[in-house]
Amino acid sequence: MLTIDPKRSLLLVVDFQARLMPAIHEGEAAVRNARRLIEAAQMIDVPRLFTEQNAKGLGPTAQELHVEEDRLVHKQYFDACREDGFLDRVPVDGHIVVVGCEAHVCVQQTVLGLLGASRKTYVVRDAVGSRHPENKEAAVRRMERHGAEIVTTEMVVFEWLQTAEHSRFRQALALIK
Repeated sequence: MLTIDPKRSLLLVVDFQARLMPAIHEGEAAVRNARRLIEAAQMIDVPRLFTEQNAKGLGPTAQELHVEEDRLVHKQYFDACREDGFLDRVPVDGHIVVVGCEAHVCVQQTVLGLLGASRKTYVVRDAVGSRHPENKEAAVRRMERHGAEIVTTEMVVFEWLQTAEHSRFRQALALIK
C-alpha cells in the first residue's frame, strides 16, 4: 500500500514551541495545519506523540496545539531518536506523519533518525517551518532524497479517511475547509 494507513499511523508533532513560533516564516499556517492534523488524528484514533526541545529555553508547545502530557517527550538532542526510549514509542511498522519546527534542524534530524531506524516517514510540507524559507526548502529536499515522503495536510486527512463513507468524513472535511 502506497497511501498512509490510519491503522498504522502515528502523528509526530516536533517542537512547535511558543517562544520559537513568532520567528518562523509562515508559522501561523504551519501551526494551523498541525492543529488540523492533531484534531483529525483524535477523530480517527491515530495516536499522537509530541516533543519539546529544551523547554526551559524555548518554552512549552504553542497552546493552540493542546499537547497531551502523557504523549510528550522532553529532549535535548535535535534528533528525538537519540533520546532514551523515544524509538520505543514509535512503531517499527508504523507510518510516521511528521510536523514541526524547525524543518532544517529538529524536524530534519528526527526524520533522518526515523529513516535510519527503518521507519516509514511522511513529512507534511505545509505543517513544518523554519525561520528562513530557504532552510525549509533545503531540508524538505534533503529529507525526500533520503526516503521521506513529502505530503500535505489535506493529503494526510483524506488518506486517513480512506472513503467518503467514513463515519467522521464530514467532521474531518470541516477541519480542512
